[in-house]
Amino acid sequence: MFPLTFLGLLFITARTDNKKKKGKNQAATKEEAPSKYDSMFQRGDLLEVPRTLFTHFGIYLGGGRVAHLIPDILPVLSDDEEAIREMVTNNRLILGVIAKCASVRVDTVEDFAYGSEIIVNPMDKVCSRPPLKGEQVADRAEKLQGSTAYSLLWYNCEHYVMYCRYGTCMSFQTFQFCKTVKKFILSQRSAKVTAVLGPVLVLYLGVVSLYSALVIVLVPFIIWMAS
Repeated sequence: MFPLTFLGLLFITARTDNKKKKGKNQAATKEEAPSKYDSMFQRGDLLEVPRTLFTHFGIYLGGGRVAHLIPDILPVLSDDEEAIREMVTNNRLILGVIAKCASVRVDTVEDFAYGSEIIVNPMDKVCSRPPLKGEQVADRAEKLQGSTAYSLLWYNCEHYVMYCRYGTCMSFQTFQFCKTVKKFILSQRSAKVTAVLGPVLVLYLGVVSLYSALVIVLVPFIIWMAS
């Protein structure tokens, strides 16, 4: 826990009383004002925005609100509910990914977008499953609010929205990432590099034996056959 706390102190600055009051006033204004986004998006729409190194997804709930699963380190470091409700910055997000800590939360469209362009995701055209009705999608998104474990590969924001809209937990981003990694590792070039580095490493460490010889022969051979 100490490294996480130390990182949090480096990236998360202390909040002043004036900032708290300003945040309250802004939140009240946003809640009271009618939303311009209701004419752009429908309740249950799957929205996406480019954020940090990946695409971030959310479900539009209406009234300028978006439900989304987002990594966040702050709940691990602080009990300040008001601070936690504020927009999740990239620093909080990245540290949350490392700590595998996330939550499904409802934010304004502006906070969800984080300054990026918002796109209505065209997943309906490529997904083999038909989408649920907009009201069902939004209800699912709202019911799942709260803290949750996070995995970059096995449960991220795309898994969440896919479950809400299509009833299946999957991520095309994860699939493409794993496909790229697999293509890189299981390649003839990797087999050749392994065949060269294996003997060099064994000789350098001085662990020459029958078992090590089998390993340095079998590993590149398996990679070569799988490529």
